[in-house]
Amino acid sequence: MAECCCGSEGVKLLYSCSGGADVGALADRIARRLAKEGFGKMSCLAGIGADISGFIESAKCAAQNITIDGCPLRCAAKNFENRSIKPLSFVLTEMGFTKGSTEVNVETIETAMKKLENEFKKMKVNKAITSTNNCC
Repeated sequence: MAECCCGSEGVKLLYSCSGGADVGALADRIARRLAKEGFGKMSCLAGIGADISGFIESAKCAAQNITIDGCPLRCAAKNFENRSIKPLSFVLTEMGFTKGSTEVNVETIETAMKKLENEFKKMKVNKAITSTNNCC
């Protein structure tokens, strides 16, 4: 059995869709900004999808796994659900962004951040990193 590769016990891990659509690019930019601002640490969604044991074990021992998907297909969240790990899932199209017509710029990122931070407040998701290790 693999061990957690980033000392992720107690850490919120962030995973984003980075798909080919504009809302996927927006999800990626938001997740990176959330990590920079201390809401959690980014980890590798591709590592989850590829069943790499270190990533799977890190997700299992994280305090919380947060997925940010661009569209209703929820590819990021499904990577976890297919492995019986329940993430806290957010979908940008459910927040008013439209796939195929959302420009990814500073203004859109700010708007999306505010909407997501409001969702975090409703769900009592706080800034919290208890480990300074980098994830795989």
